[in-house]
Amino acid sequence: MNRKTKQRIAFLFLRLCALAVVAVLFVLVYDIASKGIGVVNWDFLTKAPAKRMTAGGIFPAIWGTVLLSLGAILAAFPLGLLTAIYLTEYARPSKALSLINTGITNLAGVPSIVFGLFGFALFVTIFGFGASILAGSLTLALMILPVIIKTSQEALLNVPQSFRNASFALGATKWQTIQSSVLPYAMPGVLTGAILGVGRAAGETAPILFTVAAYFLPRLPTSVFDQTMALPYHLYILSTQSINVRATQGLQYGTALVLLALVLALNLSAILLRLYFRRKYRW
Repeated sequence: MNRKTKQRIAFLFLRLCALAVVAVLFVLVYDIASKGIGVVNWDFLTKAPAKRMTAGGIFPAIWGTVLLSLGAILAAFPLGLLTAIYLTEYARPSKALSLINTGITNLAGVPSIVFGLFGFALFVTIFGFGASILAGSLTLALMILPVIIKTSQEALLNVPQSFRNASFALGATKWQTIQSSVLPYAMPGVLTGAILGVGRAAGETAPILFTVAAYFLPRLPTSVFDQTMALPYHLYILSTQSINVRATQGLQYGTALVLLALVLALNLSAILLRLYFRRKYRW
């Protein structure tokens, strides 16, 4: 078998793997959409659960998911971006820097339940926030922080060094160079990582299990110290803890479809933002 034949076989195998992944995704989305589309209507999206969650809508869970996702990105994005800037632009290569980068990489692979238990111990118990939106948002922020740091680092490193040298040659300071000659061109990757992190936070159940999620709370929160319902936890309750799991099967698929649509919308917004900044700062 010659070299070209081996290469063709390898490419064929890779294409088949890609098609298999797409096929599984298509079957999954089709199954959820076909069984949940009949449940999703205006009342389902705008009303609270009723009759022990065997009827009604999911608006409190949607609102809670939006609040938690927004709180997580507001806490994680500035910290993650500033950390990436320091590690990439200011910190000198050393064993300590290598150790920090290794730690960040390892944190990105920590199971979400570990973050949930840590958030419960730190924010709920030690800081005294209780089971609240604040505690849940900060726990989710810690979970997505490593992802934001790593994607921001990669985006910053992909900006050519010549951009920095040209800025220094014109007399700009280090921060002025980062602000005007580095960040704008790294922003597509930075925002993509941030929005993908939010998409992950919106679909997680374990981190909010002990920190914020309410079993049944058919009202909207009025403070960051209130509990709230959330789509992932609500779906878990409908699927496993409902008084009549079969009776709520339609609600389960409807909730899953809304959650899937929310995550897909976040991913689509990441793609659109990346295209916008690439066109604006083309190099």
